[in-house]
Amino acid sequence: MKKKLALLLVAAMTMASVMGCGGKSDGAAPASTDSADSGSGASSGATIKVGIINNDPNESGYRTANDADLKKTFTAENGYDASFYYSMKNDEQITGAQQFIQNGVDYLLLSAADVSGWDTVLQDAQAAGIKVILFDRTIDADESLYEASIVSDMAKEGQTAVDWLKGQGLSEYNIIHLQGVMGSAAQVGRSGALTDTAAAEGWNIVTQQTAEWNAETAQQIVQSVIDSGQSFNVIYAENDDMAKGAVAALDSAGITHGVNGDVIIMGFDCNKWALEELKAGNWNYDGQCNPFQSSYINDIIKTLESGGSISQKTIIMDEKGFDATTITDDDVNNYGI
Repeated sequence: MKKKLALLLVAAMTMASVMGCGGKSDGAAPASTDSADSGSGASSGATIKVGIINNDPNESGYRTANDADLKKTFTAENGYDASFYYSMKNDEQITGAQQFIQNGVDYLLLSAADVSGWDTVLQDAQAAGIKVILFDRTIDADESLYEASIVSDMAKEGQTAVDWLKGQGLSEYNIIHLQGVMGSAAQVGRSGALTDTAAAEGWNIVTQQTAEWNAETAQQIVQSVIDSGQSFNVIYAENDDMAKGAVAALDSAGITHGVNGDVIIMGFDCNKWALEELKAGNWNYDGQCNPFQSSYINDIIKTLESGGSISQKTIIMDEKGFDATTITDDDVNNYGI
């Protein structure tokens, strides 16, 4: 799935609302730091000092794969001195980023917990001569404050899923909407598509609550709807873990789901175990969120270190959605994370 930057720079790309992928947490994840050998070297042969701000790698299969991908690329043998800072909280991430700036990193790589609040960090980095590269998630900031953004188009991910749902041609749509962490790029993109289409099509949102990417919380929300006696036939979960929790509640209540079941199950991120559930017919749809961004970042750094410039600020990664009735073993093996 790795592509050369040169190809990306000549590709025509949609500059619509681009956001980042989501995951699961068991509540507020504690901030942590980790230094690791990681990366790719400059043409001069000098070690490149990189500070990487990311979400908790234990939040989901997606984030675990994302963190492992970064650590595989940003190694000492590739010419990097990389340090990592993890938190699910925006304010803690901001503190970590300011520390990296004080430490004099050459590059600050950022996957923000929230889209807002980053102006001061980016301005301080720029004043210190530190180049900022966004990955996985966008932020609300002027493009002049960062070098590039390697992201998923989360609004497109959500719209692809909603278009699939509309195509099912249900006689009525009664939807349980399980949202991710509110304000995160993944939640904003995936929620927006459903909310807008539901309003336009007259779909009924039975409940719309955040489970903060957490399976157990999602199970509790769905169980409360079941206990209330409200009718529903679709569960739109903004990540795989919440879809898993929702299914656990259905199973406990003896409610069928998936292909030929009473309830349509939709998830996001394409964890391998989730795609296997899809292929088994237990789920109906899963939207891909590509966690492998390190090669894109590596190419950008190499270009900048060699004196080149980045003409395309936003690099949108290719992604797709999978249907239980058409998914193959190759899809599971090639796209499962």
